[in-house]
Amino acid sequence: MEYEAVIGLEVHAQLLTQSKIFCGCSTAFGAEPNTHTCPVCLGMPGVLPVLNRRVVEFALRMALATECEIAPFCQFARKNYFYPDLPKGYQISQYELPLARKGRVRIRLEDGSIKWIGITRIHMEEDAGKLIHDEQRRVSYVDFNRTGVPLIEIVSEPDIRSPDEAVAYLKALRDILVYLEICDGNMEEGSFRCDANVSVRPAGQASFGIRTEVKNMNSFRNVQRALSYEIDRQIRILEEGGSVIQETRLWDEARQITYSMRGKEEAHDYRYFPDPDLVPLKVDGEWIERIREDLPELPHEKFDRFLKQYGLRPYDAEILTSSRPLADYFEACVKLFPDPRQVCNWITGELLGALNRDGRPITECAVTPKMLAAMLAMLQEGKISRRIAQSVFEEMYSTGASPEEVVQKRGLEVVSDREALSAFVDQVLSQNPDEVEAYRKGKTKLMGFFMGQVMRLTKGQADPKLLQEILREKLNEGL
Repeated sequence: MEYEAVIGLEVHAQLLTQSKIFCGCSTAFGAEPNTHTCPVCLGMPGVLPVLNRRVVEFALRMALATECEIAPFCQFARKNYFYPDLPKGYQISQYELPLARKGRVRIRLEDGSIKWIGITRIHMEEDAGKLIHDEQRRVSYVDFNRTGVPLIEIVSEPDIRSPDEAVAYLKALRDILVYLEICDGNMEEGSFRCDANVSVRPAGQASFGIRTEVKNMNSFRNVQRALSYEIDRQIRILEEGGSVIQETRLWDEARQITYSMRGKEEAHDYRYFPDPDLVPLKVDGEWIERIREDLPELPHEKFDRFLKQYGLRPYDAEILTSSRPLADYFEACVKLFPDPRQVCNWITGELLGALNRDGRPITECAVTPKMLAAMLAMLQEGKISRRIAQSVFEEMYSTGASPEEVVQKRGLEVVSDREALSAFVDQVLSQNPDEVEAYRKGKTKLMGFFMGQVMRLTKGQADPKLLQEILREKLNEGL
């Protein structure tokens, strides 16, 4: 029997506000444990939360960017459960009246096709703290710094049919959040994380199977592997005549398996009710339109424009639009050197190769768009060769020097003097009479050999077009 996977993702994105959602404590990552806390986020008796306006604005930006319907009236609720890192004994979230519903996100699959993934809801909530487990003793420590950090939860429709689609959706979602500058998308630090609900059903069946929830996935690769494992596990159970149990499971990266954590809770288990300390929130049309006008060009919009405006391949356009600063860098270069494909080749090749090697973002690159454009202009004008350009780029990248400075300092300008090149050619031909004779007898592939020998003598600085012209003239003399 053939089976089909049904996957829905719940993504938590930490918002880039300076203070927490209901108090003035810092949201900075990496501080000493329990230093970014106060009576409000620790849930002390008698304290009252005050909603951070910036959190609402950021949530609205994401809702508009994903084409959601924004509720004119939404309400915070208390989600009641016990866990050691939840000091109040409940989490302030939204349930029956979330901020936004019925959105969608566009993903591009490996075959180039487009698919839209529906969004059920986007709501605001506070984060819990963090447990730190002692590997030497059977104790755990609690760090409340993260308690009260603002989150938006983005819940997808069960429209995803494979682990690859799930990863494509997560990447598209993270790109939007980062483009909007409301989340840094850092999965390792937990500012972008997801839980996956997955079930399988016989192909063609309309009803869903029993689902499990998989938690503790902190990378796209782990999401892909965990979902693949869980789909195979569920199919194996059904084929053996068993039944899948609805439960929450964790991903064990070391063993590459999922394992049972607890029974899956339902909404009624959390005893949601409106938070009595927070008034309902009204979002008027004027506020929404102000935020809509401030939205940047979104990743999929920029991708489509790059294909049409610059004639790029989809693969290259996808790379260049994966980061807003990278896309801006590309367009700044093209304004100065209007050859999009040449600019693209150098950015996706030498530039990103160097940055990835050093683990640095484009914003920390010493080679500015102006410098790269100037180097490409020198290459186009024949002042430097491709080989020299690569050497010039490496020094620009490591020192921040301009291409003109590097070429002048190292004497790298192309040798384009016909008389000088003729002398080098004569030297090479006199030193290799057997090869000259073989060429004249029809072994024309030796042209590359002669080119290489002259390039070696000129340290790669010979003008390749002029050199080839001179070689042909001299090698064909007397024929």
